Amino acid sequence: MTLVLVVDDQDLVRAGLAALLRAAPNGYTVLEARDGIEAVRASVERSPEVILMDLRMPGMDGITAIREILAEAARAGHRPPRILVLTTFDLDEHVHSALRAGASGFLVKNTPAARLFAAVDAVAAGDLAFTPEITRRLVEAFHQTQEHQATDGGLGPEVRPAAASPAPPRRPSDELTTRELDVLRMVGTGMSNTDIAAELMLAEATVKTHIYRVMAKLDLASRAQAVVYAYETGLIKPGERAA
Repeated sequence: MTLVLVVDDQDLVRAGLAALLRAAPNGYTVLEARDGIEAVRASVERSPEVILMDLRMPGMDGITAIREILAEAARAGHRPPRILVLTTFDLDEHVHSALRAGASGFLVKNTPAARLFAAVDAVAAGDLAFTPEITRRLVEAFHQTQEHQATDGGLGPEVRPAAASPAPPRRPSDELTTRELDVLRMVGTGMSNTDIAAELMLAEATVKTHIYRVMAKLDLASRAQAVVYAYETGLIKPGERAA
């Protein structure tokens, strides 16, 4: 039974999501947290498999909480939880920062129950929780914002989609095999493990192994970071679809 942590400072939203999950056919076990500080504590103490994380909260915000939770898991040598961002608008500028921090996908807060359950199951299994179309929209918006920053001197810290990287990302071709490049390219377009397996005529387990090796070689914390990496290194161009 999947252990899910719901993090939201709005009591009605948090309670509603928790009630939906508890009543789901899969019978999730559900924990609740009111802010980022409680979320970090609950993650350390209970090790949830999936976290539904609001971004805009007083005290410790969701993005900071994502970084802290994943860092704590890494320090303890534990499998990191899969984090789904909760947002009111599907292109909230903070979503980009959440993806860079290590989130595995996002949901708008009016998502139907069936889609909520499917998203929780998807990230628990290691997939992203948004479609290829939404993946492209997010990353293209990310690149447009970066270009805007370069031409007008940058935006304020409140709306920057991501912090500057400490060093230029490595070229994927310097790190990866030809097959791993193929898999990374397909991950970059938002394809699921099932779709990649069908396209390359591989077993899904083999695809998962390739993705694990890609992430290990490139020091990536989540599949969503692999998507961003594929764009940042030019392996995928904005608007490009999988071959």
